[in-house]
Amino acid sequence: MDPVLTSHVREAGSTTVDAFLRRGGYEGLRKALGMAPAHVIDTVKASGLRGRGGAGFPTGLKWQFVPKDSPTPKYLCCNADESEPGTFKDHVLMERNPHLLFEGCLIGCYAIGAKAAYIYIRGEFYHVQRVLEAEIEAARARGYIGKNIFGSGFDCEIYVHRGAGAYEAGEESALLESLEGKRAQPRLRPPFPAVVGLYGCPTAINNVETLCSVPSILTNGPEWFAALGPEKNGGPKLYCISGHVEKPGVYEASMHVTLRELIDGCAGGVRGGRPLKAIIPGGSSTPVILPDQLDAQASFDGLVKAGSMLGSAALIVMDDTTCMVWLAENLLHFYRHESCGKCTPCREGTDWLTKILHRIEHGEGSMRDIDLLQDVATNIGGKTLCPFGDAAVAPVLSTIQHFRSEYEAHVREGRCTCPSDWRVMD
Repeated sequence: MDPVLTSHVREAGSTTVDAFLRRGGYEGLRKALGMAPAHVIDTVKASGLRGRGGAGFPTGLKWQFVPKDSPTPKYLCCNADESEPGTFKDHVLMERNPHLLFEGCLIGCYAIGAKAAYIYIRGEFYHVQRVLEAEIEAARARGYIGKNIFGSGFDCEIYVHRGAGAYEAGEESALLESLEGKRAQPRLRPPFPAVVGLYGCPTAINNVETLCSVPSILTNGPEWFAALGPEKNGGPKLYCISGHVEKPGVYEASMHVTLRELIDGCAGGVRGGRPLKAIIPGGSSTPVILPDQLDAQASFDGLVKAGSMLGSAALIVMDDTTCMVWLAENLLHFYRHESCGKCTPCREGTDWLTKILHRIEHGEGSMRDIDLLQDVATNIGGKTLCPFGDAAVAPVLSTIQHFRSEYEAHVREGRCTCPSDWRVMD
């Protein structure tokens, strides 16, 4: 498949509005503004576009949930708080193809009747903020953002908001709290953001890659988009591949692609030709799967069948030197640090899990600790206000499921037994 989202990102000057216009930029917006907003939503629904942030919810349906006749303003928020371990695809789009994101935001605003879009970026993305704000100004000067866009009577502004750098701010209701100047903690739902969102007004929240996919749907038609992938998994998709591979990076492919094709074909295979031990297929919040699933389709539905999730499409590849107890402890350290603290199971449970894993990893655990890990993890998953709790326990439960013998070896030997030739051993 020829790249759609990343076709020009490696060219010098790819960020500028002139470069974007030379490759047909803003034509999708021009076409959308000639249609009724409801027709734009129907077109996106017909394409089958599913959210690229992790949940895979249909984008057109999400836009349809925003009330048409609201007495209050409506907003579109772009969730660009990309911070899950292994995930770095949205960063590339914002840094190298920002006008594609602006065009997607403007089409989304027109479809739901909003006059303002907020791009919420991660706190550490200083240079991305500079790129986005400079190019917003350039687009405004050319009449693509602001008043009476293309003479259509449609007014729309785009603002960039840099958060404080919290993983939880990537949860949509916590993102809204942060945008309003409050601590990034999730809200009780219902009501959902489509009805009561930013400043209490109807709000659509979409991921960067999702919005970047919208212009090509308007330009080429929903049938073209749907035909790029398997049924209900259409369109181009970005995959981040990291870990023990020869060529880590961001790769664009159709969701027909398999994990084997991504790892061996795109990323050059496992480093040094070592045996593959396990894969996290969709960012650290998705369950670990084994090499016997390498031929699974890397799509929303294909990875569910394989026992995991597509998530943010961030493949973390591990060779045979990886200790799974160390992996679980490392990821739990992240989740413990990033828990917003609102829900007791998450706040207390992640700390408890980290302490148990530390004991086992350092040869001080017992066989009872392994069962305790499972018990505590089971009492976090599904019992928190947002999916953070589920994300935190996925590495624990899936590594115990597939690699219990490694946990037992740590207890029995009082040390790690993996051939770790790269870790700093203490």
